[in-house]
Amino acid sequence: MTIYYKIGSVTPMSHINYSFNQTDDSLPRDKMKLRNIASTRYSGDWPSIPHSHSYAELFYIVDGAGQFQINDKLFPVQAHQLVVVNPNVIHTEVSLESHPLEYIVLGIEGLEFTISDAAEGSFCVYTFDGNNDVLPCMRKILTEMQNRESNFQILCQAYMDIIVVQLMRNASVSAVPIHSRLPANRQCATVKRYIDHHYKENLTLDELAEKVSISKYHMAHAFKREYGVSPINYIIDCRIREGKRLLAETGLAPSQIASILGFSSSSYFCKTFSNIEGTSPTEYRKANQVKF
Repeated sequence: MTIYYKIGSVTPMSHINYSFNQTDDSLPRDKMKLRNIASTRYSGDWPSIPHSHSYAELFYIVDGAGQFQINDKLFPVQAHQLVVVNPNVIHTEVSLESHPLEYIVLGIEGLEFTISDAAEGSFCVYTFDGNNDVLPCMRKILTEMQNRESNFQILCQAYMDIIVVQLMRNASVSAVPIHSRLPANRQCATVKRYIDHHYKENLTLDELAEKVSISKYHMAHAFKREYGVSPINYIIDCRIREGKRLLAETGLAPSQIASILGFSSSSYFCKTFSNIEGTSPTEYRKANQVKF
């Protein structure tokens, strides 16, 4: 802190200077783009039809109460809650008749939110207190879009940045750019190839998603669309396939095979094997063991 003295006076005057170096790249500003904004209030003809978008949506509940249906599950919502819905997630809104739902929804292209506290990673509901910048910024975007004065797009984009930063500060989310990723089929192929070489290890969805820089929710859903099976079930399929080979071609005990394949116990291996193959490892060996 630098202290200055006025001429002819002994009263000190303080001066504080802060240098600004933009080194934080946690917000992918060059990728994300404001797509649309809408203000909605429940009426009798409200069409609650499940749908999805190719972009993320932020719903700020201004007033009323109701439910959000997301991937066939219902979640209650009320005033001053923010609902984050990631791209390609099926959802709809249902209002209470007694407390009509009113919200502002913001559509953002080019990013999705990695949601650490959500079980599936597809959405989250965050409750704001009265002192937050999210609702005022949404209303300012609405005003700018309505008035369309010079350079209104720049202001709208800036208000959107503030909203996303507030969300990242106050909720357990981070913003992940979409356009920098591999195409979905290449992402899935990368994950599948990694599983093929590492299925005996203790793989997690977080680890697999990290290989292609997307959320575990979107990785899991894209993988299932591409191959008809979830990543976890594909890992199990790989283990059982190798287990069948070891049972037929070696004299290893089922407990040894379970350990080699990464199962937590011999009993879990035997139960999983029986559920998939319809017979126990011992019976499978009797019927298929190669004679040397």
